Amino acid sequence: MSSRQRTWMILSLAGTALVNGSAVVAQQQPDFSKVQIKATKVSGNIYMLEGQGGNIAASVGEDGIVIVDDQFAPLAEKIQATLKELKITDKPVRFVINTHYHGDHTGGNEPFSNAGSTVIAQDNVRKRLESGGTAGNGGSIKMENKPAPKAALPILTFEHDVTVHLNGEDIRALHFPSGHTDGDSIIFFPKNNVVHMGDDFVRYGFPFIDVASGGSVQGMIDAMEKATAQLPADVKVIPGHGALSNLDDVRAFTKMLKETSGVVQKALDGHKTLDQMKQEKILAPWEKFSGQFVNTDAFIETLYNSVTGHKGEFMKHN
Repeated sequence: MSSRQRTWMILSLAGTALVNGSAVVAQQQPDFSKVQIKATKVSGNIYMLEGQGGNIAASVGEDGIVIVDDQFAPLAEKIQATLKELKITDKPVRFVINTHYHGDHTGGNEPFSNAGSTVIAQDNVRKRLESGGTAGNGGSIKMENKPAPKAALPILTFEHDVTVHLNGEDIRALHFPSGHTDGDSIIFFPKNNVVHMGDDFVRYGFPFIDVASGGSVQGMIDAMEKATAQLPADVKVIPGHGALSNLDDVRAFTKMLKETSGVVQKALDGHKTLDQMKQEKILAPWEKFSGQFVNTDAFIETLYNSVTGHKGEFMKHN
């Protein structure tokens, strides 16, 4: 397993631990041989694949296959095998569209590229994969990424949007800046009325907002509000992580973001320090969103650094 895969494993493993406030990978590395890829039909020829990492959307048809995100490199063959088991087409994965640069969504880029797939992403995805660097919330969550190999880099990039015309559908990738990261895209399948939100919308609790990579809570709120305003009311929503959803779920998620960021802003207006916000448990009403990866204190850090526009420094705390 590459360093990059290990780095981002914390986003998708139940074995993630928080030690002294810093995100670390559990000692027991995953056995990818035991990971099963589950395919669920969402609508028409669109499927959602779940395994280890971010959710995958797949358009499977007579022209070939388009997938959105590709999890981790050791799972590429299993993903391809699962797609073949659908018995819709013998044609390969022609295109991979990345929703953002994190390794639990782009770890399979290299093997899919080597197998002939064309990888597409927003401009900043390629830049961040190519350069490597630090990802994190400006506080207790910090991850170092090494530069990705050449074969893992998207070879087609776009600034605002791009459309892939395949399987009788105009598959649209739309860039929403400065939400989860600075390279986020949501992918809309209009014919089948399905959207993949990437990690701008997740179902594991408080979201990881990568402040160090240009993400912000306001950008995430803006992205979700614009998306819900533009998408059909009955669109089926594939989150970056978690169960198949709808726009009511997205609205509830957005409401939580607005309420919690508002509480932090009010505390800032009252000249409260970050430590005081934690000690006073200002997010106690939203404790149900606290998770193993992003707990309540980590989310206070995220909101504090996002609202103040400060990327912060890596902190260790009890």
